[in-house]
Amino acid sequence: QVHLVESGGGVVQAGGSLRLSCAASQSLSSINYMAWYRRTPGIERALVAHITNRDGTYYTESVKGRFTISRDTAKNTIYLQMNNLRPEDTAVYLCNAVKSGSPYWGQGTQVTVSA
Repeated sequence: QVHLVESGGGVVQAGGSLRLSCAASQSLSSINYMAWYRRTPGIERALVAHITNRDGTYYTESVKGRFTISRDTAKNTIYLQMNNLRPEDTAVYLCNAVKSGSPYWGQGTQVTVSA
């Protein structure tokens, strides 16, 4: 079982920045893959970015150049640095971990971007 706790959400104006954190209950070296998803009305979960345990990364097209995913193995935490935020980035952001083929989810953190 992997417990995930997100933080860092909030309200920001368009063009602003936020950094989301996701703290895991286990060493990141034991987790194959971690990711950030977002949930909006009508879309349960959409992949935003992921990072592997070898630091390979992926970004969905709409956030490339604006968002950066990273991890701190000493803190068992991953981050999502979000710059130049847009109103369409408004969503609940969910942290995901995959370990031995099993997915685990955090509760989510709300990000609201005002125009």
